[in-house]
Amino acid sequence: MFLEKTVEKNKELINVAFELHKKGVIEPDTYVIDLDRTIENARRIKEEADKYNVKLYFMSKQIGRNPLVCKELMKLGYEGAVVVDFREAEVMINNGIKIGHVGHLVQIPTSLLKKIVSSKPDYITVYSIEKAKQIDLVCKELGITQKIMLRVLDENDSLYSGQYGGFFLSELEEKVSELISLKNVRIAGIASFPCFLYKESENKIEATNNIKTIKKAKEILEEKFDLKIDQLNMPSATCTESVKLISENGGTHGEPGHGLTGTTPFHKYNNTAEIPSLIYVSEVSHNLKEKSYCYGGGHYRRSHVEKALVGKSLEDSKKVKVIPPTDESIDYHFELSENSKVGDTVIMAFRSQIFVTRSNVAVVKGISTNKPEVVGLYNSLGMEIK
Repeated sequence: MFLEKTVEKNKELINVAFELHKKGVIEPDTYVIDLDRTIENARRIKEEADKYNVKLYFMSKQIGRNPLVCKELMKLGYEGAVVVDFREAEVMINNGIKIGHVGHLVQIPTSLLKKIVSSKPDYITVYSIEKAKQIDLVCKELGITQKIMLRVLDENDSLYSGQYGGFFLSELEEKVSELISLKNVRIAGIASFPCFLYKESENKIEATNNIKTIKKAKEILEEKFDLKIDQLNMPSATCTESVKLISENGGTHGEPGHGLTGTTPFHKYNNTAEIPSLIYVSEVSHNLKEKSYCYGGGHYRRSHVEKALVGKSLEDSKKVKVIPPTDESIDYHFELSENSKVGDTVIMAFRSQIFVTRSNVAVVKGISTNKPEVVGLYNSLGMEIK
């Protein structure tokens, strides 16, 4: 999906990946992160957000919850991490990284509430009265008050399978009437997802109906209950191109994820401020008939992987078509469209969700200055490999 853009804008990353694999520094099924480029991308997004007074939480699931990268983002002034689930929350807590937002896509399980609330996240998003009451009890025990956000939805909103949850607008007044009786939580924000999506036919990032739902919810909370709403969280496709849209739609916070590595769908078709900074490295395993096969492990069903470079270096590589495994199959291998030399390096660039893979992650600094150094090797869940 992003191979051509990466060759065009960050061939140094590809060259380094070939060398690291050839020398045996990294194994097949390893994602390589260009740390310097990722930091620069994050800085550019932050600078654009500052122009519009939009605050940012960084999303790290797509780069494998990588704590080394996250710590660099905190140095830039990001508000903290948005953790997609409770496992990611634990990684951030264990690495001393501030949590800005937790609970949006996956609620906090009962057994982990005390640990996560004790870490003092800025906001916890809730889907239900029951979860809000659980948080309230934990906060009472700890002697604190916790800000919560309500995830809201309406019948015409965009939703992804496996991510259903929240309060329907039609029931919001009834639910909030009960929530405001809780003494140790305060409703202070509203969230939804996705608030923006790339429309290929128009070649632009557009607001979804979810934003209308957020605005209506804000009106209900402020006018009916006299609540002060500090945050309107509008994630999805957050990058330099979309930050202005967040502001124009009344949003206060964005959550860049793929924008950090220059790998949103918008980046495939446009020259943007963000430079591609993430690739996937494999190795040719074997040939069968007219096809070859490279090691898998890093496949994501919505990756839109299309092509790969195969060879010893960028200069002598060939470009081949990638046929990913079918959705019902385990990704032991990626199929390549023609025979290749066993042992050759394979480079791909696609839309990643490293945290759902079994890949390694190599973080490399100094690529742009021709002084590459692997500064960290991690598994797909953010744990360092010693």
